[in-house]
Amino acid sequence: MKKMADLFVGLVHYPIYNKRMQVIATAVTNFDIHDIARTARTYDVKKYFLIHPHNAQKEIIQKIIGYWQHGFGRVYNPDRSEALDRVAYVADIAAAIDEVRKMTGKEPITVTTDARVYPNTISYQKARGMLQNGDRPLLVLFGTGFGMEKETMAAFDYILEPVYGPSNYNHLCVRSAVAIILDRLAGEAWWQK
Repeated sequence: MKKMADLFVGLVHYPIYNKRMQVIATAVTNFDIHDIARTARTYDVKKYFLIHPHNAQKEIIQKIIGYWQHGFGRVYNPDRSEALDRVAYVADIAAAIDEVRKMTGKEPITVTTDARVYPNTISYQKARGMLQNGDRPLLVLFGTGFGMEKETMAAFDYILEPVYGPSNYNHLCVRSAVAIILDRLAGEAWWQK
């Protein structure tokens, strides 16, 4: 069986739009750290990057992760500790790309997500094929707030099609979107069974 390309995930907190379409830095949440780490571990993501430019947020990230990786937190819940072993803080998207290069020796394909369609939007089937049949790592980036700033979006190789439900409401929390998308990209091919 052919080895899949390495899969990486990043949660971007800047540059992000707020609901007034102003560029801001969103706050890191405890739920995003824990829940996305557990999902990333389940789907064998090599590294989950928390991307934030501010030192105060870096300290919060390190404190939360440190609690579960050392001392009582590690003993109390070793499964959570195992998931958090794959989490890393970086200051910006470029640093995440550089870390993937260092870990794999290859330039990653950058893929992001959005609730809108763009000229370089691709299907989940195409992205899954790149992961299953390619030799370059995939770095899938998720925005917080009301999505990543448009110039940043334009710099990525591809944008995944939106996640659609059966209604016209389309505003998933990022934790749910990560779980759905990782299952589509790296989950079992249940439809072939």
